[in-house]
Amino acid sequence: MVDAAVRTSRSIEDNNPRIDVERVNDLLLGTWADTRRTAREMIKDSAFWRIDELGKDEHRERVLSQLHLLVENKSVHRAFPKEFGGEENNGANISGFEELVAADPSLQIKAGVQWGLFGSAIHQLGTAEHHRKWLPGVMDLSIPGAFAMTEIGHGSDVAAAGTTATYDPETDEFVIHTPFRGATKEYLGNAALHGIAATVFAQLITNGVNHGVHCFYVPLRGEDGNDLPGIGREDDGLKGGLNGIDNGRLSFDHVRIPRTNLLNKYGDVNADGNYTSPIDSPGRRFFTMLGTLVQGRVSLDGAASWGSALGLHIAITYATQRRQFDGADGQEVVLLDYGKHQRRLLPRLATTYAQIFAHDEFLQKFDGVFSGRTDTPNDREDLETLAAALKPLSTWHALDTLQEAREACGGAGYMFENRLVGLRADLDIYATFEGDNNVLLQLVGKRLLTDFAKQFKDKDAAALAKYAVGQTAGKVFHGAGLRRFGQNIADFGQVARSVENGLRAEQQHELLADRVQQMVADIAGRLRPAGKDKVLGEKLFNENQADLIEAARAHGELLQWEAFTDAVNSIPDEDTRKVLTWLRDLFGLQLIEKHLAWHIINGRLSTQRAAAVSSYIDRLCLRLRPHALDLVNAFGYEPEHVRAPIASGAEQQRQDEAREYYAALAASGEAPLSEKAMKKAAKK
Repeated sequence: MVDAAVRTSRSIEDNNPRIDVERVNDLLLGTWADTRRTAREMIKDSAFWRIDELGKDEHRERVLSQLHLLVENKSVHRAFPKEFGGEENNGANISGFEELVAADPSLQIKAGVQWGLFGSAIHQLGTAEHHRKWLPGVMDLSIPGAFAMTEIGHGSDVAAAGTTATYDPETDEFVIHTPFRGATKEYLGNAALHGIAATVFAQLITNGVNHGVHCFYVPLRGEDGNDLPGIGREDDGLKGGLNGIDNGRLSFDHVRIPRTNLLNKYGDVNADGNYTSPIDSPGRRFFTMLGTLVQGRVSLDGAASWGSALGLHIAITYATQRRQFDGADGQEVVLLDYGKHQRRLLPRLATTYAQIFAHDEFLQKFDGVFSGRTDTPNDREDLETLAAALKPLSTWHALDTLQEAREACGGAGYMFENRLVGLRADLDIYATFEGDNNVLLQLVGKRLLTDFAKQFKDKDAAALAKYAVGQTAGKVFHGAGLRRFGQNIADFGQVARSVENGLRAEQQHELLADRVQQMVADIAGRLRPAGKDKVLGEKLFNENQADLIEAARAHGELLQWEAFTDAVNSIPDEDTRKVLTWLRDLFGLQLIEKHLAWHIINGRLSTQRAAAVSSYIDRLCLRLRPHALDLVNAFGYEPEHVRAPIASGAEQQRQDEAREYYAALAASGEAPLSEKAMKKAAKK
């Protein structure tokens, strides 16, 4: 029997379109779909799955054993040089790595530490000699290592790291030292137990000059398995999630390493202690070195997006089977037929689609830069800005989505076996590692201000005056309510239909883009009085910091909307394109709804049309309701990936059993009368 809400939803569209699930799956899996499918096939093996009952110590050892399985399956070599058995395929490497989140996020992140951070530092910052010496051991896991960048006293501020590497010309060695507690390297995967070496970021000091942070290969253990003299190692113990990773802290008490252990691609010291670098500017050198390690942020963006997809697959599948409370037809109502349930899950589904499409474009950019095809300073800067814009949005969204999915599944969602609480706990740290999300968005905001300023570089007074007039005219246009007046006239008497017709793709893009541009222009105007006054500049920047971060967030959302639109426009099948257009519209309109106050205050929307946005979002949710299962099935997850009993069909079996029981009882004539029905009959 088709539920009433589903019938209503289907009647909205005359031809009841259906999406091509396989085609949408191809689109979502993206450029490296074959690699993703290979990785998913591999992790169908239960040897890769998280066992929830394991304690911390057992979980750590299981994850270490799983890393060896990855080596056996040749799943860690894709990014490394061909001379060592690699493929030099950076996009494929990240794609396959992201899929491990469905097996166990601890496995994904520990693999990322070993090959994406420790190994990548040697690969990207070292030279051929370093590659030959250490990469084979990194790849086959005979050299498990830690990535020692973060310090307890300087998390996101890597340039201010306190660890020192002072060159001693008499012994041709660097002396690695932790001068105070705040300089202790902290939260490092592989540091507590398994790591036998580390790539350590420290201030390079030679001939009395500090040349800034550089990276050094530092052995931690000798061949006897014991820590080397001067190595301090502590265990971080239990964490909020990812307890399959042996996070710990490292400190160094005048640890000596050969001069040649400096990973010297971007800066070198000769035997006499003289420093040279192909990059003259210390600031640009530092950011170039860090930029080579951007793949951590790239992979977190993708893994968080697919983590959201997995959570929504579980919650929406359950919501199409679980019934609660009698409807008008006397039958219990499926959860997803309730408007509120649609509202809490379907906009998040739309956002997840947007993020996955944006991630594939991001990944193409990354692959182009790291393959050398498009490796220019501008391309690298764009890549770093993309990483800083998208990683915060997807990781925050994952936490929000998994929490909402958990609540939407009630008590069943709170059971660890149904994956949602475990995923939520494991992905929590994604919001602050590889860069705190707010700090990253601040970097994006600064880039937006820089690009804004470039528009006026070398402009004459007439051009600036023309811009000023344009700005004034624009503010008068919006501020005087002229656009809003026009909307009121157009909307008269048919608000909902007007919103549907008037906030299609072109208008959505205009509103989203205009908001970013206006926010950046307003912030730039407020910062302008500082000029070269650094004290005033710092004060004004601090006053506008929250607005700058919000502008950067809006910029990232605009990029996601554009990527979603590009994906929709690439679909040849009319029905599939129609449904994904609705989903894209839901994404765009819920962004507009989130910032309705801004759009009204700044004259972009009339109050009448703004008020109708929310009701149209409800219409879109109802329209998308019949397609919800197809849309989550298009993620391509199989039962071995999901492993949540509430999404296995067991709930449907329970519901069918209950309905059959009551139907049979009614047919037998032995069903007891309800007191309410009996009293109602007696009154007649």
